[in-house]
Amino acid sequence: MEKCMEHYEKAADFYKGEESKSSAAKCQVKVAQYAAQLEQYRNAIKVFDELACWEADHPTLKFAAKNHFFQALLCHLCLDLLDTTHALKRYEDIHPAFTDTRECKLIKEIISAMEDQDEDRFTEAVKNYDRISRLDDWHTNLLVRVKRSIDEDEDLK
Repeated sequence: MEKCMEHYEKAADFYKGEESKSSAAKCQVKVAQYAAQLEQYRNAIKVFDELACWEADHPTLKFAAKNHFFQALLCHLCLDLLDTTHALKRYEDIHPAFTDTRECKLIKEIISAMEDQDEDRFTEAVKNYDRISRLDDWHTNLLVRVKRSIDEDEDLK
């Protein structure tokens, strides 16, 4: 995966040099997804954050920003709940339409469940979301990691 990340980063740089921002963005998404799989969450957050902010300002891509905000927030959840809350607030300020998305509502439900250390509510929120919008393997793996952190927090009590 490390080698894949390197090659996608190079490809993104080449596309940027050719002024093909859209193709560069696709490569950057792959870099961020691999980084998250390797638990390099800060690197993944940085990439998803940059992409989402760029898309939020772009007139034809602003609808796509929600996916990258969502991915960045999932990575935040793997690190720290307080940082996730701050990032969510910042994303809502940057892109007010994000507040009304199902992704934002799911993140808020997850944050609430984690604060209460309620694993059942966490699971129910994810199931409800998945019934309408199927989660792919990447999202599911990150959510499993987040759920495990609830278990770890309970063990510390």
